[in-house]
Parts: sequence; structure tokens; C-alpha cells
Amino acid sequence: MAASRSLILARCFSTSVAKAQMVKPPIQIYGIGGRYAHALYSAASKEKKLDQIETDLKTVKKLLDSDKKFAEFVRDPTLNKRIKKEALTGVLQKQNCQQVTVNLFELLAENGRLKKITEVLNAFGRIMSAHRGEVVCVVTTSQALDDKELKSLQEAIKSFLKKGESLKLDVQVDPKILGGMVVNIGDKYVDMSTATKIRKFTELLRDPVEV
Repeated sequence: MAASRSLILARCFSTSVAKAQMVKPPIQIYGIGGRYAHALYSAASKEKKLDQIETDLKTVKKLLDSDKKFAEFVRDPTLNKRIKKEALTGVLQKQNCQQVTVNLFELLAENGRLKKITEVLNAFGRIMSAHRGEVVCVVTTSQALDDKELKSLQEAIKSFLKKGESLKLDVQVDPKILGGMVVNIGDKYVDMSTATKIRKFTELLRDPVEV
């Protein structure tokens, strides 16, 4: 079912319907953002415009980050879909975005999915990193790592990479995890945070004891 939806999305994105077969992305990303990103990758591949589309999406992300009013407009679910679609088309064309990019945002607007735009952008970014042989690893810790800890972490992760792959490491800080770390690498997710250990321990204590 998901493959069928992705194929329909890819046809909507593409400016040519000559090839209906999906171009398989180098990594599989799940969720709504992943489906749109897969379809976008397929459409952009057929148009031979992957790099241009990636540049377009970086431009859009910059706009969302720098222009608060634009970001609120894009994510506001109460606005008329047709008005929002027309306005977005105008903004993207003014930025000289590719038609495939314009098609993506028009479809997101029509389907009421613009609130998922950050998820789509992140998913497409991960796909493009994999396309270049980069392994994206996001590590979240409760406090910033010092240089020695960061170097040890990089060496540990690099030992798992395959020949020809390069590491793209993004270290983030989130005090809410209390300690330990949460690791997202490729399509794998490992939660070694203190907060999760405490939650699991608490759930274990709450479970009825069998006698």
C-alpha cells in the first residue's frame, strides 16, 4: 500500500509521466515525511535534477528558519488550501525553484500536509546524504561532549562504516534525557538515555508481581 501511494506521489511530482516506475532511494525512511521524500527523490532522479532539488529545499528551509511570518503561513492549518497553494507557488517561482519542487509544495498544500514540511525536508536530506555515500548519525546527549569524548565517539561510529562510506555526525544536546545518549544512524535507532532507563524501571515496578 505504501509503495502504491509513493508511486502516485511520484507521478504527481514529476513533470513527465513517461516513466511510472519508482526510482528506489538508497535508504528507506518511514512515516509521512518519508513517503513524500521517497516520491520526490524518484521524480527528481527521473528529471536528472537531484542536486537542483536539494538546493531548492535548502532555500525553502532557510526561508522557514529566517522568516517567522512565512513559517506561520505555511504551517497554519486554518488557511484556505487554494489560497495557500497559489501563494506558495508564487514564492517558489520567485526563488527560481524547479517545477518538481513547486509540484511538491502544491501537493502538500492540496493534501493538508504542509505541517509535515520539516519532516519531509529532513527525510530528503537523509536520502541525499545516503545517495552521496554519507552515513548520517545524530547523537543526542544530556550535555555537550568535550573534544576527547567527541573524538572517541567518532572513532567508535566510524568502525561500523562500510568501505566507501563517510560519516556525517550531528551531535545535539537535550538535558531532558538526563544522561547517556540517543543514537540515530541511518535507519537504526538506539536509546541509551538515562530518562528511558528510568521510565522502563518505573514501568517494571508498576507491573503486578506474579506469585
